[in-house]
Amino acid sequence: MGEATEHTPKSADERWMRRALDEALAAAEAGEVPVGAVVVSGDQVVAVDRNRREELQDPVAHAEILALQQAARRIGHWRLEGCTLYVTLEPCPMCAGAAVNGRLSRLVYGARDPKAGAVESLFAIPTDQRLNHRPAVTGGILARECGEVLSRFFQDLRRRK
Repeated sequence: MGEATEHTPKSADERWMRRALDEALAAAEAGEVPVGAVVVSGDQVVAVDRNRREELQDPVAHAEILALQQAARRIGHWRLEGCTLYVTLEPCPMCAGAAVNGRLSRLVYGARDPKAGAVESLFAIPTDQRLNHRPAVTGGILARECGEVLSRFFQDLRRRK
């Protein structure tokens, strides 16, 4: 899972993940858990968002959910076939399920989430053979950078308490 597919060079995956990292940093500045997401179709950004649970007081306002909703509105359809979701942290069960239900072609994530990851850490929702749709998955893109943003955020949070 850690390698880019031959159709999408690693450099393109890194480029879009850096854009997601920008959103994660913006989330951190706003006091949100620093996760950013970008939806891309071909070489075009369709949607960009970040965690906004505190801002919106919404338990489902994860970066992935907001970006997928935005992408569906922009495309004009809930089926996001041909789209790739880039997210800085391995999606949770809710977000992994949304990637499947949104019919994404690919899911690319940065850091693994051993506590809540539902792509490969705790569960393997996007690749579960029982489901009727399975996006291609690439994990570990800029994992170190993505993980450092999260580590810094939680270290700072602990210092403030």
